[in-house]
Amino acid sequence: MSREQAIARIDELRSIIKQHDYNYYVLDRPTISDVEYDKLMRELIALEVEHPDLITPDSPTQRVGGMVLEGFEKVTHRTPMLSLSNAFGPDELRDFDRRVRSLVPGETFGYVAELKIDGLAVSLLYENGVFVRGATRGDGEVGEDITANLKTIKALPLVLPRPLTMEVRGEAYLPKREFERINQERDEAGEPPFANPRNAAAGSLRQLDPRIVAGRNLSIFAYGIGLMEGETVTSHAEALNLLHDLGFKVNPERRVLADIEEVIEFVQSWTAERRASLPYEIDGIVVKVNQTQLYPRLGTTAKSPRWAVAYKFAAEQAETTLSDIIVNVGRTGAVTPTAILDPVRLAGTTVSRATLHNEDIIRELGVMIGDTVVVQKAGDIIPEIVRVVTERRTGDEKPFQMPTHCPECNAELIRFPGEVALRCINPQCPAHNREGIIHFVSRDAMNIDGLGEQIVTQLFDKGLVRDPGDLYYLTMDHLLPLERMGKKSAQNLLDSIEKSKSNSVERLIFGLGIRFVGEKAAKVLADYFDTLDNLMKAATDELVAVPEIGPKMAESIREFFEQDSARQVIEKLRTAGVNFAYQRPVVLAAEDSPFLGKTFVLTGTLSSLDRKEAGRLIEQRGGKVAGSVSKNTDYVIAGEKAGSKLNKARELGVEILDEETFLSWLQ
Repeated sequence: MSREQAIARIDELRSIIKQHDYNYYVLDRPTISDVEYDKLMRELIALEVEHPDLITPDSPTQRVGGMVLEGFEKVTHRTPMLSLSNAFGPDELRDFDRRVRSLVPGETFGYVAELKIDGLAVSLLYENGVFVRGATRGDGEVGEDITANLKTIKALPLVLPRPLTMEVRGEAYLPKREFERINQERDEAGEPPFANPRNAAAGSLRQLDPRIVAGRNLSIFAYGIGLMEGETVTSHAEALNLLHDLGFKVNPERRVLADIEEVIEFVQSWTAERRASLPYEIDGIVVKVNQTQLYPRLGTTAKSPRWAVAYKFAAEQAETTLSDIIVNVGRTGAVTPTAILDPVRLAGTTVSRATLHNEDIIRELGVMIGDTVVVQKAGDIIPEIVRVVTERRTGDEKPFQMPTHCPECNAELIRFPGEVALRCINPQCPAHNREGIIHFVSRDAMNIDGLGEQIVTQLFDKGLVRDPGDLYYLTMDHLLPLERMGKKSAQNLLDSIEKSKSNSVERLIFGLGIRFVGEKAAKVLADYFDTLDNLMKAATDELVAVPEIGPKMAESIREFFEQDSARQVIEKLRTAGVNFAYQRPVVLAAEDSPFLGKTFVLTGTLSSLDRKEAGRLIEQRGGKVAGSVSKNTDYVIAGEKAGSKLNKARELGVEILDEETFLSWLQ
């Protein structure tokens, strides 16, 4: 075959294979057998081996690179990848509709409802019609470059039929049949199975070897356009149709609906039985205003668009057997019972454990070892036991008794007056100390990336760390012998530990695990005392004088800093160079900001953003967020299901803001 003939045949083969990929992976309508497809691919590979200079990045043979990645680079999205606020029932969908109408009075608009695929959100960048980069959502502004892994997904077009420059948003997912196949293979290989398809998809796309990803047979649905140069669309439905025409896989179960009542009908049509018949997992319905020209007027909050909402399905329930109850010791010494369940599929995951919280909950449920129980996921996340199916009892069930001594150190457990939890108060208890380190490195505390529970447990079991202070003296030699720890991972971990030294001191205060001191109280203390040394020297009456710090918390703080073990940890941290000072947030408020110098209290559930984010936005604009209502409170922001704080505000005559007013102030 001459070179000219090879060029012609390569072009022909690429075109044929791409069409078959589209038929199989996008349309789910294969037109040739696997044997015929493999024959075409082998011919193309042979020709490219013979003429390596003719290999192009968009060739079907290049979907799986041969190189193992060293890590993932950070990339900035050209347009932010916002997350969606949630709705949990028809009334909350109607509330969403009312908010939209209040922001664009007099406008006529409809909605598009789409299935919410339970996978990993990704951003796909095309330049002049060629796929050049794919990234995870990350924090919405910056994600991780997973281009090589995304190229292995055959439903993702590498080249568009038109030379468009655009940022496409999609959801990568693992089909149910592939999830079952992979778990069967892992079971046969003696490896632990994946918990659910979502975790399997996310874990696959973060593999450093694209060849492993290729073997997982992921797929992807495109659901939106972040930006597009040279062309415009006037509706979300038009955008989805355009994506389909460009060769993307777009979910067919989407509807253009005239009003919110039609949306509610569509949502309610997706019963549990109908959802179970899908070849992929979904966890809700996404509802978007169809008319895209209204999006700029509707705007966004700091994290969510106001023109879209995610309806989340009600918690799914299942029956299973409670085979045992074990107890765990937490960072505060609290002993928590956990139910061990016969594994059961629930809301797309395999559930084998559920928290029982404390002895009183066990008594209230009347649960016994061997019982048949009904479990559900609270918010589709945390498994919990709803009730016992007493009619299934055989007489072989056994009552459970909480231990009298710590299962880790054998110290006698105590119950403080007014509390339901049993506690181990032995300061040398290994479980207490290990859990304390896990808390110290967590995201809301010192935020040491890469120090997960498994790594901390290894470090603790090997005697390399006994308290949080020891973390700052780890070296490469300490880390490299750990399981699944390469040189690159070890260096990243050391860098993250070093970076944490510069955290503002409220993170350190929270990370120390002082009883009753949560994230909010830690910030209040840092703001009031400026440094950890000032806080350590504060007497109980000084602590009580701090707004929102009551006698119980003040006494706990005082007792903590009087412990020799706590002072030894703090001195290790000081010697290591950990910052002990408060770094005050930069105030971005204008002089006429309604937040400047005012004290706000948040109560109830906000639909557009969580209370933590709302508090950050208030402080950023010069306001202060308090945890309780008093005569010094200027405003109470009341969301859905507001409780006693709202009543207290009414009693004191404090001005009450609804969510819409609060959001308008943020603009």
